[in-house]
Amino acid sequence: MSLENVRSFFKQYQLENRIHVFDESTATVAEAAAVLEVKPEQIAKTLAFSLKERPIVIVTEGTAKISNPKYKAAFKQRAHMVKADELEDLIGHPLGGVCPFALKPAVDVYLDESLKKHDVIYPAAGTANAAVKLTVAELEKYAQPVAWVDVIKE
Repeated sequence: MSLENVRSFFKQYQLENRIHVFDESTATVAEAAAVLEVKPEQIAKTLAFSLKERPIVIVTEGTAKISNPKYKAAFKQRAHMVKADELEDLIGHPLGGVCPFALKPAVDVYLDESLKKHDVIYPAAGTANAAVKLTVAELEKYAQPVAWVDVIKE
């Protein structure tokens, strides 16, 4: 269902043909990079966190790791990842398919500055074997982030 929600989301922009579904898993950065034949950095990794008020997702380049001090400075609280078994209920996508599109209504999207060094990136598309090819400008346009943040380790 999650993949179909992402397809419907992109269909309104006539971009559903950008979604590619594979026989192999693209659930991890390494798997996605291998299947797509791109550098791991080009995978747009979407991480789900629970703030006290609501869940959020942060999209980073594939090899990035969250810096706890930077996260706390940006969000004024410690980082708490959404548990895998709660992802679909809180975010709208299963583990391996979390992306910044077709989310549950209360989920805010943030994009990390690390994405800006890439021309083309590949976020998941709602399932553990699908991805969508986008420019960073397109990601910003369609994900409609609340803000750009700098929350990764150097």
